[in-house]
Amino acid sequence: MLQQLISAEEIEARTREIAAEIRRDFGDEELVLIAVLKGSFIFVADLCRHLGGDVKVDFVQTSSYGAEKSSSGVVQIRKDLDTNIEGKNVVVVEDIIDTGLTLSHLLQVWQTRKPKAIKVATLLSKPAARTHPMNVDYIGFEIPKKFVVGYGLDHGDRYRNLPFVAELVDEASA
Repeated sequence: MLQQLISAEEIEARTREIAAEIRRDFGDEELVLIAVLKGSFIFVADLCRHLGGDVKVDFVQTSSYGAEKSSSGVVQIRKDLDTNIEGKNVVVVEDIIDTGLTLSHLLQVWQTRKPKAIKVATLLSKPAARTHPMNVDYIGFEIPKKFVVGYGLDHGDRYRNLPFVAELVDEASA
């Protein structure tokens, strides 16, 4: 069962605001957006359209969840970057920052590649679930420690196509 938490209209408005915040920080400089697949693909598509200017998009794919609702604790990089980020302004685009494990690992790896600047944008943040403290520069929405789907987020590769974000509630607990 799904319970809507954030509407499509709220997501659209906040995505525009985040794009404006990023442009305020970087001006007209070239940006490299790194989308963490698969969940962030819809967010990065909408965000890059609102950014305008010189924007490159690259993708990384990781896994720490599989088909489960909680992280395994091990981050696997399944697809690394194709773009050289040395000397570039990088914005890592996440769908959700939960424990922070995946992002913490990726930031450590990418700092060694010497970007000019590296910032983090996430649609959703779950501060109550954070086990790896980190600085998140652009946050769409802070949400409670619930399992959510929609707008790119999935459970077992389902629900990504929803235009809103919803909590996935077990029928037995509803």
